[in-house]
Amino acid sequence: MRQLWLPQPDSWGDRGGVRKGRRRAKDDTREESEGQAMSTNLKYLSLGILVFQTTSLVLTMRYSRTLKEEGPRYLSSTAVVIAELLKIMACILLVYKDSKCNFRTLNRVLHDEILNKPMETLKLAIPSGIYTLQNNLLYVALSNLDAATYQVTYQLKILTTALFSVSMLSKKLGVYQWLSLVILMTGVALVQWPSDSQTLTAKELSAGSQFVGLMAVLIACFSSGFAGVYFEKILKETKQSVWIRNIQLGFFGSIFGLMGVYIYDGELISKNGFFQGYNKLTWTVVVLQALGGLVIAAVIKYADNILKGFATSLSIILSTLISYFWLQDFVPTSVFFFGAVLVIAATFLYGYDPKPAGNPIKA
Repeated sequence: MRQLWLPQPDSWGDRGGVRKGRRRAKDDTREESEGQAMSTNLKYLSLGILVFQTTSLVLTMRYSRTLKEEGPRYLSSTAVVIAELLKIMACILLVYKDSKCNFRTLNRVLHDEILNKPMETLKLAIPSGIYTLQNNLLYVALSNLDAATYQVTYQLKILTTALFSVSMLSKKLGVYQWLSLVILMTGVALVQWPSDSQTLTAKELSAGSQFVGLMAVLIACFSSGFAGVYFEKILKETKQSVWIRNIQLGFFGSIFGLMGVYIYDGELISKNGFFQGYNKLTWTVVVLQALGGLVIAAVIKYADNILKGFATSLSIILSTLISYFWLQDFVPTSVFFFGAVLVIAATFLYGYDPKPAGNPIKA
């Protein structure tokens, strides 16, 4: 008697399940690789934008403060206020995007997170006032220092940020970080070492002296370190988004900025107007300054300290080259180059995170 062979349902089911499982695994692997590729692209895109923003801001600001034109020069105090207002507008657009482009949701978020929490909003008044002071000091610094010297010296904010982090946030620094801070101070000292070329450059400056620029940078470094750590402490204590916090910062910054405008430049504004001396270059500086905080937020989100140090180092190199070949207001010396190399090395070393020794554990 002939027996008919019939496939077992369980066998076909198992085979179908295996095929589906393999397809699902391939899909998961493809999605994971695509997600990693997108994350990598965002990381390097944010770093590229940071290099462009930092370098172009320093150079255009320096050029705009030393360019000789007919008529009155634009007031740096008004540029700071306009930059704060642009930053508020940009952050509102980002909150609008997070609210799924719904005006009602946007209005509710702004009302609930800002107006209904006055004490939380008032906490931002302190760092906002310090940031406003810092932004005005940067104009003073770049009116008196060449772009390359300013860029290197301004890296002292790493030192002040580290010291305020230890004192205010009880952070502990490793051996590499302390060593990097010593190297950083040595490098900045060498960059500021007087030379014949710097003496000639200082004589040619009509808007101040090297000493005024150096003092402006040093005060800006301390203000940047304190305000940055204070802002970080506030962000860790609350659950509000970075964009909401930046709106609050911009609100107080514009108020403090307007106070400074009418205290220090009230007479000039009454004669020539608020937007005296504004041109395309001025607006470029204002827009770049407004985007600075947003770019830093993106870098913090998508990149790490090593890559951020790389971006800073590349920005210093580009600023030095362009300041020498294009602006022609800087003659590098061997002492400057050695100091700049030390500062660049310190930025990398500060973000270095040595991996613990041992066999890697496979997931």
